Amino acid sequence: MSEMDDSVDEMSAAYTAEHAVAYPGDYLAGIDLYNAGEFHAAHDAWEARWVDEAGPREKLFLQAMIQSAVAFHHLEIGRRGAARRMYVMAKEKFARLETPRFMSLDLVDYQAQLDRALAWLDSVPDPRELAMPEMQLPTIRLLPEVMDYD
Repeated sequence: MSEMDDSVDEMSAAYTAEHAVAYPGDYLAGIDLYNAGEFHAAHDAWEARWVDEAGPREKLFLQAMIQSAVAFHHLEIGRRGAARRMYVMAKEKFARLETPRFMSLDLVDYQAQLDRALAWLDSVPDPRELAMPEMQLPTIRLLPEVMDYD
């Protein structure tokens, strides 16, 4: 593989080798699964970290990530009401973090992607009344800098 191929791969990758050293494997595995559209499996990976060694802020962050993934899983199985509940709960937890970035994820951008994909769920009292629109699913790409976390 040429140097150019390596730089293209690195630019299109969700995270770098530095992230792989700095962050737990379950966090990064969840990102890979989420980006592949494997939302239930992403939930499982993040939950494995959440119930294990995570500190309090990391737990809150992971719970928000889990709930955002579960929202898309619920849509896959036709449960729009449950999807809306997970979306709203994820947004609440992201707000409680009170930071624009956590574990190298730009939370402002990620939440904007979530809103573009899922805001339609909040447009009527009962989201089961709506046909699911075409949507662009969020993509997780970590910021270049590695961040400290609890």
